[in-house]
Amino acid sequence: MDSNTLAATARPTRTPLNRDQIRGFWAAWFGWTLDGMDSIIYALVLVPALTELLPKSGIAATPGNIGLAGSILFALFLVGWGLSFIWGPIADRFGRTRVLAATIFGYALFTGLAALSQNVWELAIFRMLAGIGIGGEWALAGTYVAESWPEDRRKMGAGFLQTGYYAGFFIAAALNYTVGAHYGWRAMFFCGLVPVVVSIYTMLKVREPERWEKAGKKAAQRSPLREIFSPQYLRRTLVNSTLLTVAIIGLWAGAVYEPAAIIFLAKKEGMTLIQAVHMASIGTGILSIGTILGCLALPPLAERFGRKNTLAIYFLGMAVFIALSFGWAFYLPNGLDTFIVTLFFLGFFGGNFAMFSLWLPEQYETRVRATAFAFNTSVGRFIGAGVNFALAASVSAMGTLGTPVAYTALAFIAGLAIIPFALETKGQELPQ
Repeated sequence: MDSNTLAATARPTRTPLNRDQIRGFWAAWFGWTLDGMDSIIYALVLVPALTELLPKSGIAATPGNIGLAGSILFALFLVGWGLSFIWGPIADRFGRTRVLAATIFGYALFTGLAALSQNVWELAIFRMLAGIGIGGEWALAGTYVAESWPEDRRKMGAGFLQTGYYAGFFIAAALNYTVGAHYGWRAMFFCGLVPVVVSIYTMLKVREPERWEKAGKKAAQRSPLREIFSPQYLRRTLVNSTLLTVAIIGLWAGAVYEPAAIIFLAKKEGMTLIQAVHMASIGTGILSIGTILGCLALPPLAERFGRKNTLAIYFLGMAVFIALSFGWAFYLPNGLDTFIVTLFFLGFFGGNFAMFSLWLPEQYETRVRATAFAFNTSVGRFIGAGVNFALAASVSAMGTLGTPVAYTALAFIAGLAIIPFALETKGQELPQ
């Protein structure tokens, strides 16, 4: 046997992707990318939008009122995201691609309408409605990729898919650096209409996964929402929901308050508002690059060390770097550069969300998979909304942004205690 033959024998072969699988993946990825772009747009335009809208609502645009109103609006956005669990049973009943298209269309429409807001109440309503669509997109995109890709490639497919969300952060940062800095916050929200094109493409070009065609059409004896709380699934549903809640509390606190923190630090160092906005865009881009790398690193780590051990590594990293960035670097005399450096590592370990795109589909059968994914990834948003209110109150009471956000690191410490109760699925195929 010659060296070429030996090399070919040693090299593992991967099942090639067909045209439908490639087309479907890119539709899901671009939908998730634009989803991420939409989510971070609000954080990037928070200060200028509320500075304009609060006086129109009869509220003074003081720093305290901007912080409080911003937290309330974000909490309402999380409530909308929490309500997105409704998409799961619909997708288990009617299919993945049509419902995926509906979620994309929904969040794009209401993000675009946010640009027309004349007061803070209208902006709050549009953001909550956009949240319902955004939350459903992750569940449907993750379910679609898991069911449509071949077994030997779907784990890495989950990591690739999750990079889309943070590529969206990068796009939003670039738009804020260019469009937002020159044309204002309304133009940024108008950019959120772009996903409508992806929605139409998904409806017209992407076929249902064969797995759902075979198994998902068979109606369950009970509703899928009730079934994920049956004795078969109850423990894993409770554990998964708790772990997602931990991830939501910690990462969102860092991601949402990161632009405001950078603007504060940049102004403290004597930068103008436009310069500070540019720095916030750069910081968001660095956070995004770190998270994309974290997402790509996670599937190989999960295959080698197992799902639970890998998630524990990422949770520990989140706890350390939330504390370092907001509890230490934020308070250094000239801490802007150090704060931005810590954002890269905060982003890397924020890639823990890729674990759930990989892991959740492995724990549920096809007939309830979308429902389980949607519920587990949505229910924590309600708790996250409550935490966001608490953060707003803490920021107001303490008169500082860094320390209250740094305390969210404790959520990841609690998460480390929950991980041992999770179901390990390393080496197992996706259940039918």
